Amino acid sequence: MNAIFSSTTERKIPAKEQLYLGIKAGIPICIGYLPIAMAFGLLAKEAGLSLSQGTLMSLLVYAGASQFVAVNMLTLNMNWLQIILTVFILNFRHFLMSASLSQKLSNVKLFFLCLIAFGVTDESFAVAGTQKENNLSPFYLIGLMFSAYLAWFSGTVLGFVIAGSLPKVLQSGMGIALYAMFIGLLIPPVKKCKSFGFVALLGASFNIFLYQLLTPGWALVFSAVLGALVATFLMKEV
Repeated sequence: MNAIFSSTTERKIPAKEQLYLGIKAGIPICIGYLPIAMAFGLLAKEAGLSLSQGTLMSLLVYAGASQFVAVNMLTLNMNWLQIILTVFILNFRHFLMSASLSQKLSNVKLFFLCLIAFGVTDESFAVAGTQKENNLSPFYLIGLMFSAYLAWFSGTVLGFVIAGSLPKVLQSGMGIALYAMFIGLLIPPVKKCKSFGFVALLGASFNIFLYQLLTPGWALVFSAVLGALVATFLMKEV
């Protein structure tokens, strides 16, 4: 009886079904990504980027909040090295998320690992990390991550397309989306641990102080690094 029960409950799910389950799990992420990606498309066009430049940033960088920061730095005429360093620092957490997910994968080819690593975002990591299975299917992760990827790209294109039909006042007001995104990312962890809020305020203070001594780009880079170093020592238990 136990053998029959085990064989029915532990059946191996086909790759096509795993892909479907991943796409289904990614639908809430897609719904959340579309308006934010549209806001990015609007801001990118307002900053002077062409449709090809903006969509390529979403296709190749695929970094959410970091794309907003990069566009903002472009409007401030900061040099490419400052932009690259800032985006790299903001996205450094992706190394940790990818390493964590890799613990739930076994016997996966390098090609699939590269695809999965590219598609990791905060939201997809949160969904994948809550799965109870010890061994996640790479097809499930690909379905989850690349449905979100398609939504982000589509939203960016849509933002560029509708930008010309919106009033200038509304287009310029889309800059609030950047601050709204960061506040939205900050509030949940602050509720769980007050140290997050302290580190965020400390990073902002570093930036205000360094802004008086350095260019805005380097001030942002060094304040992010200093904030991360402080967080490393203060938040070991998190």
